[in-house]
Amino acid sequence: QVQLVESGGGSAQPGESMRLSCVASGLPFSRYRMGWYRQAPGKDCELVAVINSSGDGTSYGDSVKGRCTVSRDNAKNTMYLEMNSLKPEDTAVYYCNAVDGITSVQRMCVEAKRLGQGTQVTVSS
Repeated sequence: QVQLVESGGGSAQPGESMRLSCVASGLPFSRYRMGWYRQAPGKDCELVAVINSSGDGTSYGDSVKGRCTVSRDNAKNTMYLEMNSLKPEDTAVYYCNAVDGITSVQRMCVEAKRLGQGTQVTVSS
């Protein structure tokens, strides 16, 4: 049974930093390209960061490019998202899930919600 456990969220002020973690179980984690998804209230899910299976290839959505770093430790079945210079628009529930390049972001996000509880990030002054 696949489980994805996101953690590290919380409240922060604009400009601060936060580090999210995603621990995976029940799947061959090191074989999967993984991503961080987020959903803000009233908005569609957004794929904000992707990391390839070996961890040496990453990509970011325009909304977080230059402010976030995604990494992974395959020995620990864990993926991270380091978020810097936080903005109020980063407020969302953050989920992790695989990225297959075929399934839509929205469908992968729905699956992410089924597999994990997400972690809430709230940025406000």
